[in-house]
Amino acid sequence: MPTLTAADLSHERAFAQTLDAQDVLSPFRTRFALPVERPSDIYFVGNSLGPMPCATRALVNEELDDWMRLGVHAHHDSRRPWVSYHEQLRGPLARLVGARECEVVAMNSLSANLHFLMTTFYRPAGKRSKLLIEKDAFPSDTYAVMSHVAARGLDATHEVIELAPRAGEWTLREEDIEATIAQLGDTLALALLPGVQYRTGQAFDITRLTRAVHAVGARCGWDLAHAAGNLELSLHESNADFAAWCSYKYLNAGPGAVAGVFIHERNVNDLALPRHAGWWGNDPATRFRMSNRFVPTAHADAWSVSNPPILALAPLIASLAEFDAAGISNLRAKSVKLTALFEFLLRSIPGVEILTPSSSAARGCQLSLYFADRARAHYDSFIAAGLSGDYREPGIVRFAPTPLYNTFDEVWRAAEIVRKSMASL
Repeated sequence: MPTLTAADLSHERAFAQTLDAQDVLSPFRTRFALPVERPSDIYFVGNSLGPMPCATRALVNEELDDWMRLGVHAHHDSRRPWVSYHEQLRGPLARLVGARECEVVAMNSLSANLHFLMTTFYRPAGKRSKLLIEKDAFPSDTYAVMSHVAARGLDATHEVIELAPRAGEWTLREEDIEATIAQLGDTLALALLPGVQYRTGQAFDITRLTRAVHAVGARCGWDLAHAAGNLELSLHESNADFAAWCSYKYLNAGPGAVAGVFIHERNVNDLALPRHAGWWGNDPATRFRMSNRFVPTAHADAWSVSNPPILALAPLIASLAEFDAAGISNLRAKSVKLTALFEFLLRSIPGVEILTPSSSAARGCQLSLYFADRARAHYDSFIAAGLSGDYREPGIVRFAPTPLYNTFDEVWRAAEIVRKSMASL
């Protein structure tokens, strides 16, 4: 590909600035406290930890004030009564992931939720015992899967099937996933698949792959850690059995934030499904009778064990308010343009290899770059120049221009930093 001239680069920047001038979502940038030392610094790492919404501090302080002022009476008498506090999140979460309010709940952390959900949905019986996951999944997912299989007295090395890309390729082909599912047939008990693969940024067709899993009589669940708040999801219509996601990446709810869960309505209504039981999953009509008999509520809440952590939920309320105000479809439309511009600029730079698929349907806002040589040196040069991404072995640097707070001009400037690094190293 020919090298761009100074005149070409000036034209590209003018185009980026024009897109910013036309961006109806640009006011949302001021609603976030971007963790940058200099105004020229670029934060493209919201796929690892999202910045703090400016409204967060006030919401947390209100709960601290109500605790100080009311003590235990804040459960019923505070501005947002604690006893029903988590219910505020049902609507925003449902709108965010394309679900019904009865299908979502904010609880625990992502890894804990995967354990809770596999207790219900991984039910090996007879020859139907296989658990399907992608090779090189996020390590915590792999740990959870392996330990669940072992806890059932099974051999994880035999029962866990890992999906790998074809030789010489970085990403999975969906037709290969379907072929593996069909081959496993009635030996497959559960598929746990990623909405977006964390290293490559590849997004998957949730409806298509769920249909393939159900066709062989198995359950299908999804890890949406890199998809919730990034893609426009339709979980109810997808027919997925369950999904789980964290809230500290694209959802900007802070480190270790309370995570989210989706359980399809047909499963919510099946009160006979096994699950870990706790008093907050009990029918709220009888919860405070303190009976020793667990009666699960017909809601995703039935999988929550403990009462919600108020101080930890307040930041999630602040962030989801921004998603509601912006609209996930508007955010996705801007994201497609941001990422397309970034890809176009990066492809003009000799030596840059993009692992993430080019199709907008097969990716969110993350682009993963592979550097065969001196990857760490390139990453360090990006950081020194004020461009924040993150590094993953082997030689991968991930960047995520995020539509809530990043700009098209930042995309242009980020590409220039990469260009200069490639020229100097």
